[in-house]
This record gives sequence, structure tokens and C-alpha cells, in this order.
Amino acid sequence: MNQKFKEYFSISRQEYRGVLVLFILIGILFSPYVYERFFFKPLEIKIETIKPALTQIDKYKNIGDENHEEEFHKPILFKFNPNHLPVEDWIKLGLSEKQALSIKKYEAKGGKFYKKEDVKKMYAISPAMYQRLAPYIDIPENKKEAYTTYDRKESFPKKAFVMVDVNNADSLQLLNIKGIGPAFASRIIKYRNRLGGFIRKEQLMEVYGLDSVKYAQIERQVLIDTEKIIPININTCEFVDIKRFPYLSYKQMNAIIAYRKQHGAYKTIADLNKIHILNPEIISKIAPYIQF
Repeated sequence: MNQKFKEYFSISRQEYRGVLVLFILIGILFSPYVYERFFFKPLEIKIETIKPALTQIDKYKNIGDENHEEEFHKPILFKFNPNHLPVEDWIKLGLSEKQALSIKKYEAKGGKFYKKEDVKKMYAISPAMYQRLAPYIDIPENKKEAYTTYDRKESFPKKAFVMVDVNNADSLQLLNIKGIGPAFASRIIKYRNRLGGFIRKEQLMEVYGLDSVKYAQIERQVLIDTEKIIPININTCEFVDIKRFPYLSYKQMNAIIAYRKQHGAYKTIADLNKIHILNPEIISKIAPYIQF
């Protein structure tokens, strides 16, 4: 009887190992619950210890609700008529250059501001910015006057009417032109250097951001001295000498130099017609700058 009992309840070594592994797995499975029930103690955080961090979060939590230019650009506020307001004045009011140019594009397409609330409809003007500008928006009741004039505080006196030679002027002299601020003055000089000088007033509209509206504002204040043009000697120039010239692509520049090296010096501007990638329009644009 005892022998049969032992045989019935005895286990083999392999079965013993299986049972042991089973208990180990059960222990691993339930160990997190045991740890949490008998050993885990929640960490107590006092509000005083994290209050400085919360203050910093509150300080910056609204960043991103408006354009970054609005957050960090310090505006100079003054009474203004938004119709035909120069780009530099929009920038003074707190807009970025990109935002100001988008408003000028709206005006160039015939857009007008009839009442103060029309400014709020502009994509470039956020609700917060409009709230800041609204007290200073001053649109005259006379509609004709509304689109030709704008008001400023006495701290921004109107510039006297002057005539400036844009081929001779430095950046300070360009600032004497009514409607030209530091950004436009810098761009005009950079583009003038790329060209070698302006041949016609209308070339000013090729300067980035200087659209037809701005050009109409400054046209009568501008002189062009073509004697100051720096020509390109087409028979001695290399690619490095003309690579910044705005009227030619790199491919066209290389073609001009390659044709000269293969066929000899150019004698007249008509010789450029032999280069198939130069059309008559391009040749006409570069002709005043070519020297033989």
C-alpha cells in the first residue's frame, strides 16, 4: 500500500524542473503587484519646490499663438492711415518685412481699407496685433484722401522733398528719399552693385520688395547718372567677373565666354545673336552694360 502511494505521488526530475520554472514565472508575474502593495511609497512633491518652474511656463506658454516677429519685435506706435502706408512704417508698427509686403501686394491688386475693421481682415494681422494697432488706425472720412495720405506722430517728421542720384548715393543719402528706409536703401545699393549701375529709373522695381506702388512714391525724387555705369568688358571678362550680373543665367554666362574663346573677340553687340541661348530681349537688356 505504501509503495503504491509513493509511486502515485512521486515525480520525475524533469517534472520537478518544470514545476520549478512555473513557480519562477508566477513570481515574476506577480512581483510588481507585491512591490506596489508592500514596498512602494509615493513621492511627495511640495508645490513650493516647483513654483519657479511653473512661473517660467506661464511666461512662455503663449509663444506660438502669434508670429515670432510679434513676440520679439518692439513696435513703435503712432497714428497712421493703412492705405498706401510704406513698408518701413508697417515694420515700425511691429510687422515683419514679409507681413508688410503681403499688405502691399494686397494694395497693388486694388485692395483698400475703407474702415478700421478692414485691417483686421488681413491674413498678416493677427487678432492680438490688431488689438494693439486699432487705437492708432486713423482713416480720413474723405475717401479720396483716405488712399493718398497717412498721419504720423510729430516724432516722425515728414522728409523734405529731395532729388537723389541713385548711382552716386550712399545708404544715408538714399534715406533722404521720402518712402525709403534702411532696408530699401541697403537693397538698392546691393542691386546697383550687381548691375554696375542703373540705366533707367524703372529698374528700381527690380529691387526686392520695391513694387509699383513704392516706385510711384519715389519716382520724382530719383535721378539717374548713366556716366557712373561700370561696364563689362565682354572680351576680357571671366565667369567670376560676371557671375552676380542679374540679367544672365550661369548657363548664358558660360556660353558667352565659351563662344569668345572658340571664335575670337566680339566686335559688336550683334555678334551675341550668334549664341542661340541669348534671345533679342536679353541682348537688349545687357547691351548698355557691354564694352568691347
